[in-house]
Amino acid sequence: MEMKELADILQKNGVVGAGGAGFPTYAKLDKRAETIIMNCAECEPLLKLHRQLLEKHADEIVSVFHLIMETVGAKEAIIGIKKAYKQAVEALKGVIPKYPGVKLGLLDEVYPAGDEVVLIYEVTGKVVRPGGLPIESGVIVFNVETLYNLYRALHKQEPVVDKLVSVVAEVNSPITVRMPLGATVEDAVALAGGAKIKNPVYFVGGPMMGNIMPGTAPITKTTNAILVLPENHYLVQRKRSNTEVMLKRAAASCCQCSMCTDLCPRHLLGHPIQPHLFMRAATCKDVQDPNIFLDTFFCCSCGLCELYSCFQGLSPRTLMAEYKNGLRAAGVKAPQVQAAPVSPAREFRKAPMKRLMARLDLAKYDAPAPLQDECVSVESVKIPLRQHIGAPAVAAVKGGDMVERGQIIANPASGLSVAIHASISGRVRTVDANFITIDKAER
Repeated sequence: MEMKELADILQKNGVVGAGGAGFPTYAKLDKRAETIIMNCAECEPLLKLHRQLLEKHADEIVSVFHLIMETVGAKEAIIGIKKAYKQAVEALKGVIPKYPGVKLGLLDEVYPAGDEVVLIYEVTGKVVRPGGLPIESGVIVFNVETLYNLYRALHKQEPVVDKLVSVVAEVNSPITVRMPLGATVEDAVALAGGAKIKNPVYFVGGPMMGNIMPGTAPITKTTNAILVLPENHYLVQRKRSNTEVMLKRAAASCCQCSMCTDLCPRHLLGHPIQPHLFMRAATCKDVQDPNIFLDTFFCCSCGLCELYSCFQGLSPRTLMAEYKNGLRAAGVKAPQVQAAPVSPAREFRKAPMKRLMARLDLAKYDAPAPLQDECVSVESVKIPLRQHIGAPAVAAVKGGDMVERGQIIANPASGLSVAIHASISGRVRTVDANFITIDKAER
């Protein structure tokens, strides 16, 4: 297949990274790629959908992975997957002999193995330049569900209209369920038997990098998980902390032990990010070395520093994000730097997933969440026009229009953008600059 043809299929069918920031997949295709990687590290604790999907649809997913390898002319295709995912690994071993150039890259059960820069180093030995893109190192990384969405587009003519979501923690029946885009968080929780607690808090996106969202928040193309947690849970209390209070606590108690830096996965790969120096400079208002603040651009916000490394319970990741956002708002760009040599201590400073989950009080929630692969039915959806990095899609329908599931309701904007499709059949209730609301058609 020609690369332009594949890119058009990806853009028309709304395929983006099914997690993270939702980078449009068509824009990743590049003839400079020497290696393509499938990310099945399932980075966040309690997430299960990628390994479940790969276990059930290994052949379909590997077939399009191999197609991409041939299309861009890459020399190899590596499936980065944790050794602990034994059933998915066995499923892959049964199909990859059919696809020359495809091989497994087995990973340890550590966090954040799924961070793109960490994953690339683990399976190729290449260090991505600080602030750089993987393609600069001849690498492209794809998410498991993203590849399955491409398979559906190619072989079933199905655009992206739904999303697999792991619904776990304080629910009666943990489940991984396929939800129509625009359905609500509460819709998904109801399918998991509802919350077991009063006044539940919905932690959307994973415990390390997710955010607290209202029950009315819509499921999007990047919604991987919903953790239902009690109000007094450690993660909820940390997320609700005030940044001004965080800064004052840091000024009072940061002892410069440097543990946040010593365990930082990007620092260990030679990136110039040193959270302990930032904490000292920020709390003392010391701007003698501006690079300490500029280097916040290289933080990947994995959260390991504040949720695992710091004995004082301080918040380097959150405070660095505040400074980074402020710099961006002021028009400041990341400096051009090169990575230092990889730390020889790196292999001994990885964070074991079991220890991380115990520290976050999540181990008790590590229960099966069976995959329900058929999309569920809901009465209405509120579909965001921005579900990806780049320009939001442009509405192509108006209030009162009847639409069918899979129909384009918003076209790609100029620049980096993809189409958006109706996730249910019904009547368009409202269209505004941000959302298209559809009510299910009466039969």
